[in-house]
Amino acid sequence: MLQELHVQNLALISDAWLEFGPGMTALTGETGAGKTALLGALKLLLGERADSTLVRNGASEALVEGRFTAGEDEVVARRKVSSDGRSRCTLDGEMATVGALAERLGPLVDLHGQHEHQALLTPGSHVAYLDRWAGEEGMSAIARYRAARAAYRGALAAKEVLADQLANAARNADYLHFVADEIGRVAPVAGEDDALSARLPALQHAERLAEAAGLATELLRGDEGALDRIGEAAAVLSRVEGIDPDLDALVGRLAEARALVDDASADLRGYRDGVEHDPSVLDSMLTRLGQLNALARKYGPRLQDVIRTREEALVALAAFESGEEGLSAAQSACAEAESELRTAAAAVSGVRKRAEAGFVGALGAAAADLAMDGACFEVSVTDLPFDAWTADGPHRVEFLYAPASGLQPRPLARIASGGEISRVMLALKGVLGEADTVETLVFDEVDAGIGGTTADAVGRRLAQLARTHQVIIVTHLAQVAAYADSQMVVAKHTTEESVATTVEVVYGEDRIAEIARMLSGRDSEASRLHARELLGSVDRPL
Repeated sequence: MLQELHVQNLALISDAWLEFGPGMTALTGETGAGKTALLGALKLLLGERADSTLVRNGASEALVEGRFTAGEDEVVARRKVSSDGRSRCTLDGEMATVGALAERLGPLVDLHGQHEHQALLTPGSHVAYLDRWAGEEGMSAIARYRAARAAYRGALAAKEVLADQLANAARNADYLHFVADEIGRVAPVAGEDDALSARLPALQHAERLAEAAGLATELLRGDEGALDRIGEAAAVLSRVEGIDPDLDALVGRLAEARALVDDASADLRGYRDGVEHDPSVLDSMLTRLGQLNALARKYGPRLQDVIRTREEALVALAAFESGEEGLSAAQSACAEAESELRTAAAAVSGVRKRAEAGFVGALGAAAADLAMDGACFEVSVTDLPFDAWTADGPHRVEFLYAPASGLQPRPLARIASGGEISRVMLALKGVLGEADTVETLVFDEVDAGIGGTTADAVGRRLAQLARTHQVIIVTHLAQVAAYADSQMVVAKHTTEESVATTVEVVYGEDRIAEIARMLSGRDSEASRLHARELLGSVDRPL
């Protein structure tokens, strides 16, 4: 529901704050006073394209702010339009796009006026009206249909994926067998190539390594080697042991050094004796590494990629071998889901067919109350091919309208009169009542071209609608405005310096004066008497 609307520097409006409540609010005032600008401000919040000509002369930008409630949530929207045409939007204080405004606020407000592109003019929206008219039966039927359609589409997608996989596997089966066999013959092990590469240098240079280790051993342990030299040095120092503690400490370090050299020489001898000299082992290792590198170049670059390639080939082959059985099961599931969808679609068709006559009759009766005597409606139902079924059902539903009996009903979108469209929507909204989900309804010139008892009927219909919706109406008819729960007067004030529009909520005598002006064009005792009579005689629906 629209709670507040703030408009600044838009058209003739300098600054206006409007507060709206539940029920019916009438916006009245002289032609050209600025009522259209207020509706234009609301349209900007609903995502309509901005026009720089809307900015008030002398101002750099126009500002529109609105506060809405949707259930327990509150939404605050702001839109600025600069004189160069740029537009900036926020939702709840955060930057937003015009599209975000339309998406968030569009479902909260239905605005109906002359030359507006309304939901009623979009045939795709008509089927939802018919389903809501059908009540719980209609809504349950379409819900079951949509669930069945979702299940069918899921089954169909699964079958198509499996069929594609099977077709790809069949085309690639020979290649997959080749890949799996080629890699399998070599049977690589993860990390094997790195281990072989680490061992290879020792095998390739075995003689040099053994010779170096042997020579080093001889230098450490042979005659006049390092061990003998260290022993001789320790013997010399032992002759003066006990004289100087510092020198005695060095004797200990020589002993440690001799032990380390002895251990190192033993390890060198062991290394020399353990060096592998077998050329056949080297040849075998080079051959194995060559096989692994060849696979890596073909299926790698890493050995783990090679191993994964074989695993994927085996999985694909297994899927191919069991795919026919799986595809058969998927086809059966798809056929079962299609049968359930067709059953649900038949139920939807039956509900809509049963609802059609009552809906058309109720809509025609409501239209007759709104100065549309002779108007008749039809519901055109066109069956769609199975592949073209949509979330709204197995057929295309469109409302047809003829302004008088004997004329060929045509699509509502071809109606020329905007006021006529508004009255059709008013009739439709009244017929749907509480089933309609849009909380705020705004009507512009719904009373165009009518008067007298018809205007009273329009006012009564709007008041009935206001029992379940917030209704905002721009009207020039006192008979309609008298039914409103609150009335706002839009007035234009002209001075030598400027022209400005103001908006004021009127009560008591001020409202009587406005109703009097609407009745006779002037404020007089006679017109006020008539206005009091009108306000007192209005029989608002309970």
